[in-house]
Amino acid sequence: MQIRSTRDPRPLASADGPARLVFEAWTQPELFRQWWVPKSMGMSLLSCEMDVRVGGRYRLVFGHDASNPDEFFGRYIEVTPHSRLVWTNDEGADGGAVTTVTFEEQGGKTLLVMHELYPSKEALDGSIEGMEGGMPEQFEQLDELLVTLGASLGRS
Repeated sequence: MQIRSTRDPRPLASADGPARLVFEAWTQPELFRQWWVPKSMGMSLLSCEMDVRVGGRYRLVFGHDASNPDEFFGRYIEVTPHSRLVWTNDEGADGGAVTTVTFEEQGGKTLLVMHELYPSKEALDGSIEGMEGGMPEQFEQLDELLVTLGASLGRS
């Protein structure tokens, strides 16, 4: 995974797999839980509920243990298989951001473009701080999963 910028509110990355597999890694809970929480943070995904369809909801509960978890939750407002996901981030006091991720296959790899629309500059600034720490590692873990998935497909 290559990330052009983590300071830009629209990180651009290239995942080492076809768009179909990358999209599945973002939309299937059993795959998503394998890459989403950066391992170096010592946390785990305690709960991963994803109803990936227009109007469907998601809820991700994560933390060091169940006694003091954090969570992200919202709803999917656009789902175009293998090419585009749009969801709300409803945990914010100001209504949260709306996140759009596009998946564009290019020569066996997938170009990922993420755009987040924030309700305020303060919300954007806070989000950028959080992304800088974990996002590069998340994308490395996604690439590791894609290698495993690709190897599994090659054997079948």
